[in-house]
Amino acid sequence: MAAQLAESGHDVAFVGTPHGLEARLVPEAGIEFFSVPSKGFDRSRPWTLLTASLTVLISLVRAVAIVRRYRADVVAGFGGYVSLPVGAAAVLTGTPLVLAEQNSVPGLANRVLSRWARAAAITCEGSRNYLKHPERAVLVGNPVRAAVLAADRTAGRAALGLPDDALVLLVFGGSRGARHINDSMVALWPVLTMIDGLQVVHVAGRIEVASVRERITAVGGPDGRYRVFEYIDGMGDAIAACDVIVARAGATSIAEITAIGRATVLVPYPYATDDHQTLNARAVSEGGGAIVIADGELDSPMLEEALRALFTDGELRERMASASRALGRPNAATELAALVTGAARQR
Repeated sequence: MAAQLAESGHDVAFVGTPHGLEARLVPEAGIEFFSVPSKGFDRSRPWTLLTASLTVLISLVRAVAIVRRYRADVVAGFGGYVSLPVGAAAVLTGTPLVLAEQNSVPGLANRVLSRWARAAAITCEGSRNYLKHPERAVLVGNPVRAAVLAADRTAGRAALGLPDDALVLLVFGGSRGARHINDSMVALWPVLTMIDGLQVVHVAGRIEVASVRERITAVGGPDGRYRVFEYIDGMGDAIAACDVIVARAGATSIAEITAIGRATVLVPYPYATDDHQTLNARAVSEGGGAIVIADGELDSPMLEEALRALFTDGELRERMASASRALGRPNAATELAALVTGAARQR
């Protein structure tokens, strides 16, 4: 969305945390970046509420200064800890506020800020029930990067060194990886090698990559059929290059998978707030695009059975891929940009 607004001649700035990925990626994209401190509240440790509240107060003061200095016409909040002070700054300065909710269950920041927002872009129809003004919610979907929409199977396979006729499984668990998924894939690989032509692209995450490589080597993985990466920049092409995916059920992952359309095994992160990843996954499953396996069931035969079925039944694989593609919303960024500019014009 930010790129579309910038290309249309609008000035765009991004407010995020000083140590998050956005601090590197946003400037690299040519967008002005401002940082504010951010600290979450751990519900299992109530005393952290005090330090978190102080951080929010400091962030609010800085956010008000940013909104005023930048002379913002509209503020768009995407949830998370940073959104609360920045959204509150919009309210205090009389700047129109638009919210974007990626998950099926809105987070605390968006639920609180929805009282004052001019509009809320949602990904799931059921999300509006959690907002203070459900009538202001608009079903838009989760924007994905233009590079994902332009993803190409041939280019993806060439970049990853994958044969054109291979059956390819892509495994990823988010920016930090997912230990239980990593462990399960390592354990399954000796069995999966019996699937003719199968090759694996496994994005294990920074913390886990060395361990996964070592263990895959120990079970006979380094024969060219099992590639382990810490991170892949071109995830769109990686998704396009594969036939089947195993992934967590984060909103961004699902949006990118469905924008391209691939048969997927979704393993929701069990500790996600309000178990929103299970609800995210269920929406794709009910649409026919995914098989959902609970994290606690990864050590059962369910994952092996699901992968065997998908790789031995081409019709099932293509049917699920088509269903996944039908759930995608490739115009989400355009629709959200229109919502944002519309709110700015109403100022």
